[in-house]
Amino acid sequence: MRFAVDRLDHLVINCRDVEVMASWYQRVLGMEREDFGSPSRIALKFGGQKINLRPVEVPQEEWLAAAHCVPGTQDLCFIVAVAPAEIVGQFHACGVTIELGPVTRTGALGAMGSVYCRDPEGNLIEVSSYSA
Repeated sequence: MRFAVDRLDHLVINCRDVEVMASWYQRVLGMEREDFGSPSRIALKFGGQKINLRPVEVPQEEWLAAAHCVPGTQDLCFIVAVAPAEIVGQFHACGVTIELGPVTRTGALGAMGSVYCRDPEGNLIEVSSYSA
């Protein structure tokens, strides 16, 4: 039987320091922290999705993961409901260095304004808006 993917539920970011990462995503991108599972795990919730933060030292037997868990190799794009100028303002207010932007990019729904930065692990984070 053939099927089609409906949406992304969660993704996992491999981290050297889960607490630093959780704090950054809460402070800069306004995500909500969720502690879950046993042993304790940390997730960041936004909309109907979440990011699980996986410490790189956790063995595969305890948390099944990608074949090569290397921090800082993600390239993620998050959509917000504010104009790119407000994204820039938030980054500046949080002391986040802007790598690039605002620039126009093509997303899943067409043209969007994007601003790029890096999280504490070095992952490339694109924050974009479809608003004018």
